[in-house]
Amino acid sequence: MREHSVDPPTAPTAGTQRPAPTRRGSTLTVRAVLVTCAVALVSVLVTAIVAVPLAVRGVEHRERQALAAQSRLAAEALRSRLDTPRTVDEDRLLRQLRAQGIEAYLVRNGVVDRPGLPVQVVQRITEGRHVAGRRSVAGRPALVQGRALPGGDGVVLVRAGSLGGVWRQVVQSLWLPLLAGLAAGLVAGLLLARRLARPIRRAADAAARLRAGERAIRVPVEPPHEVADLAAALNGLAAALATSEGRQREFLLSVSHELRTPLTAIRGYAEALADGVIDSAEVTGTGRTVLAEAEHLDRLVRDLLALARLEAVDFPLEPVRVDLVRLAAEAERTWAARCAAVSVVFRVEAPDQAVPVHTDPGRIRQVVDGLLENALRVVPPGAPVVLATRWAGTDPAAGGVIEVRDGGPGLTDDDLAVVFERGALHQRYRGVRKVGSGLGLALAAGLVQRLGGEISAGHAAEGGAAFVVSLPPDPYRIRTSA
Repeated sequence: MREHSVDPPTAPTAGTQRPAPTRRGSTLTVRAVLVTCAVALVSVLVTAIVAVPLAVRGVEHRERQALAAQSRLAAEALRSRLDTPRTVDEDRLLRQLRAQGIEAYLVRNGVVDRPGLPVQVVQRITEGRHVAGRRSVAGRPALVQGRALPGGDGVVLVRAGSLGGVWRQVVQSLWLPLLAGLAAGLVAGLLLARRLARPIRRAADAAARLRAGERAIRVPVEPPHEVADLAAALNGLAAALATSEGRQREFLLSVSHELRTPLTAIRGYAEALADGVIDSAEVTGTGRTVLAEAEHLDRLVRDLLALARLEAVDFPLEPVRVDLVRLAAEAERTWAARCAAVSVVFRVEAPDQAVPVHTDPGRIRQVVDGLLENALRVVPPGAPVVLATRWAGTDPAAGGVIEVRDGGPGLTDDDLAVVFERGALHQRYRGVRKVGSGLGLALAAGLVQRLGGEISAGHAAEGGAAFVVSLPPDPYRIRTSA
């Protein structure tokens, strides 16, 4: 089968339904973008919560270091001039500091040159101790760095500004990177969503075309693993559908052939009777032939109906206690004469005591008759057909077994793999040896499964095929044994 990739269908095929329109925001792409944006936003917020305090502390630390360095330089420059009246160089230095947003307070002999500086700061400078930190200067928060000089002199530099200003400065410097991170998350989410949605859309298109009847559809298997598994499963489904439909066509051809054979015979004899070409002495034989073909046709129709209803809930089953030994004896009375008529040896193997099981007597007899019918069809004259019953094991709770063996041509190992599929052996051996309609074994397998048992096929010691049916035990027998 030729494989090709999936292209979106250009027009809806008759018999298919358009998918229901998706609501805005319900597609995988939109949801993936929203999720990635939410993740990016949370990441940005967490980064801001962690990074902004660190950045604020870093900025304040740098400002303190810069102000401390300037206070040292100013103290060195004014060390020898604080004992003298104010000079031009001193005024120039103070103007330079003021241009940088720094106010300078000069302390001479414990007296500050102008008001506004806290008393505690002046006192510490007078005592010869340096000052660093935030203080309230002239009623405003400010960063203060003071250097004490000998003799109660000193220089105090003040940079006005609250901690909130530092925060605003940091936030203003960070908002652009944070916005860029959010935009990157949005783009990444969009790309990821498109990457994830593409194989899903391709799989949906393939499923729609499969529903429309195309069976050559194949989806490329590509990573990631989950997408590859989806594609492989869809390809497997397409192959399974093609195989199943092929088998159905073969089965219908086989069944139509089987139905046509008795219908042709009935029609031929009916036309002969209508045309008066059959003598009165042959009418009785002709009637028997027509009756036999009608019974054959009726059996085929009943098998088809049973197969069609096998999985239905209302399929009639009436399980009761059934003795397999007695069932084999009843079957012997029917089949011994039929086998003897074609020179086939019919043999029953059964234990001396009863083998009770819990099953439907009519359905299990239908299974046994179907298996014996298949065996008698292929067994040559002189070969045996064996109907055997036994316990499934030493424990009565194991149930019972009924077995049909023959000395016919048997089954190959390849046949055993498909023996219970409808029409499989009929298609394989039609024209090679006598075959039935291909329904009997499939019907037997379905019936046994509905009865709670198991059926298997293998090679018989007599040289032909062996079919083994295992049935559940009689619950009453188990209770009384216990």
